[in-house]
Amino acid sequence: MRCYYCEPDHFHIEQDIFSSLFQYCAHYLRGDGSAASVDFRRLWFSNGLNCFGAQITSLALPLCAVLLLHATPEQMGVLVALQALPFALFGLPVGVLLDRRSKHPIMLFSESMSGLALASVAVAYWCGVLSMPWLYIVGFIIGTGFVVGGGAEQVFLTFLVGRDGLIDAQSKFAATESASRLIGPGLAGVLVQVLSAPVAILCTACGYLISVFNLRAMSVRDPRPAPSDKHALRDIADGLLFVWREPLLRALAWGAGIWHFLFYASMALTVLFATRDLGMSPGVLGMTQMLGGAGVLLSAFIVKPLTKRYGAGRTILIGLASTSVCFALTPTIPAALFGSAAASAVAYAILMFFFDCGVMLFFIPYLGLRQKVTPDPMLGRMTSTMRFLTVATAPLGALAAGWIAEHFGVRNGLACIAAGSILLTVAMVWGTPLRSVRT
Repeated sequence: MRCYYCEPDHFHIEQDIFSSLFQYCAHYLRGDGSAASVDFRRLWFSNGLNCFGAQITSLALPLCAVLLLHATPEQMGVLVALQALPFALFGLPVGVLLDRRSKHPIMLFSESMSGLALASVAVAYWCGVLSMPWLYIVGFIIGTGFVVGGGAEQVFLTFLVGRDGLIDAQSKFAATESASRLIGPGLAGVLVQVLSAPVAILCTACGYLISVFNLRAMSVRDPRPAPSDKHALRDIADGLLFVWREPLLRALAWGAGIWHFLFYASMALTVLFATRDLGMSPGVLGMTQMLGGAGVLLSAFIVKPLTKRYGAGRTILIGLASTSVCFALTPTIPAALFGSAAASAVAYAILMFFFDCGVMLFFIPYLGLRQKVTPDPMLGRMTSTMRFLTVATAPLGALAAGWIAEHFGVRNGLACIAAGSILLTVAMVWGTPLRSVRT
């Protein structure tokens, strides 16, 4: 599962992002004939397939559970928790693995594993054996593929283009990911509405398998790193100690960790809330989430002016406060606002817009601050450690939300998330040094 909010890989966002994307597509088609250019375009194409596939899966998989298997809130909590569990289990070991193995075969294995797992959903449905335990296993597998394959892709990209070309390459990847965030949910809603959720998931599986064949055709292979005689646990311990001893990183870690707890809790309930409480069809739900992608685009225009005027720390707090307001207002949306279900859908879409904008205002300066306070030799271990610390809480959030909603109702579960987000905002404002951090 490629979650756009969970330690995103690419946050170099340009203000005229779709103009840039058009230019990059033209460059992709034109190329310069060199092996490096061809291989980069292959990697970029696979990244684009995965970005759009992840957006379709993130909507189609829970809709498959809700609409076809009539999942309960507790079952939805387990499904979301298992998608996040690989971050907790493999987040730290993967950093060591990538330092000691070639990345290209790891990418191929991760893509193949994810594609076959998703294809099995459609096959199981047509054979009449699809069940929630089946979806649990698929969710865990695609979560593992993201943790392992996403990290391998980033390291391989650095090898492929070199450090001098990394910013330009990441900006191209970011443009593709932002376009998928804007277009993908609407496409997913239409696919589920017209073709059914299993067929939409099968389309994603085909994208992963096409990506495997595309990556296999690359001519460049990264060499296997020299063997290390240092114990892997020592590398992990060094990363943990570094984060603990740096006050700013420590504050960012616990703040982002609690936020991910709340976010995954909301992920377990939002599809249930939108479809059962608000009566949205898959197509309407996809369109409301598309407006969230427009919020991402807005953040690209305002993050730099906000950071310049208020500083990186206060911009993080502004983004956090925006998400808290949206968490708080979501459970107050009635089934028929002003007597109209359409008005309720519009209200939900507006909240998604400001929520996604707030998330980006939180994470863009967050990632920048992490890099600035970390010396080069510690960057890899810091990244894997922060990724682990901030997302390891996510499965607990999903499970807790599912249990609360099962026993007290979905709206009450969302209300608990809202209360937690308000407390987190207050704690981050008054209990961390972020208010005084400028750059």
